[in-house]
Amino acid sequence: MGFVLNTGKCELIAHRDCVVNDQMLQSFIRVDIGDASLLGAPLFTDTVLDNAWLARCDDLARAANRLRRINAQDALILLRSSFSAPKVLHLLRCSPSVSHQSLQVFDSVLT
Repeated sequence: MGFVLNTGKCELIAHRDCVVNDQMLQSFIRVDIGDASLLGAPLFTDTVLDNAWLARCDDLARAANRLRRINAQDALILLRSSFSAPKVLHLLRCSPSVSHQSLQVFDSVLT
């Protein structure tokens, strides 16, 4: 059919101690399980997920400080429709965020 695998863009997600014997798989970019993400959503509970939640908490804290300067109803509308709310929903739906410690930080910023 004419399909060719671009090995320069392929990633192999595996533990560091995993030995790969296949020549084609050895040419893939090696990604540790703790650093793996798919479409911006971390796949596992490790440093990438911690960094993603930290970024969302920082965005919300910055937005909350700015929203205090405007009317409460306008602030609520802006908070619901933007200010990383879609990114938070994407992170909640696509990543294993159950009982993550940053969720409490995120909730405390909202109150």
